[in-house]
Amino acid sequence: MKDFWNEQNNPVKKINKKKLAIIIIILILLIISITLSIIYVKNEQFRDWVDKNILRKEISQENLPSIEIKADDNPTVYAFNQNICILNKNEFKIYNSTGKEEKTLNLQITTPIIDSANRYLAIGENKGKKLYLIADKEIVWEKEINGNISEITVNQNGYVAIAIVDTSYKTVVEIYDEKGNELFKTFVATNRVGDISISNDNKYLAIAEIDTSGTVIKSNIKIISIEDAKTNPDNSEKNSIKGENNDLITNIKYQEKNKLVCMYTDKINVISEDGNVQTISKNENKKMNYMDINLQNSIVTVEEQSSGLFTADSLITITNTDTSTATNYTINAVAKEIYTSGNIIGLNLGTELEFINTSGWLVKRYLGNEEITKITLSNSIAGIVFRDRVEIINL
Repeated sequence: MKDFWNEQNNPVKKINKKKLAIIIIILILLIISITLSIIYVKNEQFRDWVDKNILRKEISQENLPSIEIKADDNPTVYAFNQNICILNKNEFKIYNSTGKEEKTLNLQITTPIIDSANRYLAIGENKGKKLYLIADKEIVWEKEINGNISEITVNQNGYVAIAIVDTSYKTVVEIYDEKGNELFKTFVATNRVGDISISNDNKYLAIAEIDTSGTVIKSNIKIISIEDAKTNPDNSEKNSIKGENNDLITNIKYQEKNKLVCMYTDKINVISEDGNVQTISKNENKKMNYMDINLQNSIVTVEEQSSGLFTADSLITITNTDTSTATNYTINAVAKEIYTSGNIIGLNLGTELEFINTSGWLVKRYLGNEEITKITLSNSIAGIVFRDRVEIINL
């Protein structure tokens, strides 16, 4: 009797075969997925096959939307946000990713100097007086400048800074907020301004100055507190970094965490917000074809390396400016040109293009049958400019 009651109180549990089968299938799929992921990372041939046949990252010239242009009109083509923009005869036409015209703006500009960030585009007349700020597809404000514009920059919040020449000073730098209000101006009496940049949080304006008056070239960087300069421009300098003799600075750009990245002819430095200077790339004993700092949180270098008697590869090194970690990507060809925007790097290989991200992964590969001479690039769209058309690649 006791055994009978024990059996009643402890019934045998039945296995749910359907549930078990589902769990087993999920585990098998998970193992397959992890295995394929490892092979994708480690095996280049398998990765190329997956990119081409599964992920459809390889595209050909015949399958792209395009915009017709006339070479005789000498139009300016610019990739901005998710659009392709074409300036021709004072008309600034904005096209979407399918090549459809969406907006036409009238700009009194013939030879443009352009910069963009996020949804903002600043455009001025190179060595002229007209200046515009565009947000998305609308003109936010426009101005007539005293002097001639030589440099222009805009940050992701719509703050605009311009360098002005042909005044009583060597150069004047003016800065405006997103509504077009002039915040302040600063004067550079003797040196030439090589580049300017505004931090993403609107706190700092950096000015790269080049002194060629002596026997050696000197490049200095001045960092100004925008908030202090609004009320007291003469006492707003936060930091001044003097370069070594014969250091020629070519470009500066604020990236995340207020890191100022400075590109010289032979190296790239990063200046932290507290003024610490770190060299993260140097060209010593390298055949460095290209360097670029116009990325969100990285720098990129392209080094030519011999791979045979008459052949060479391109080693692309992407260095994170926050962690200083480097990622390599190799192409079995010599890159003819490099383009950057946000987290995208474009590499011109002649009749082919490769677009990779700052993590070192292929985004798109373009196969054409014509020599590529000009590309315009944003973080989400690219335009290949030919004599009679602009082909559009969505990234």
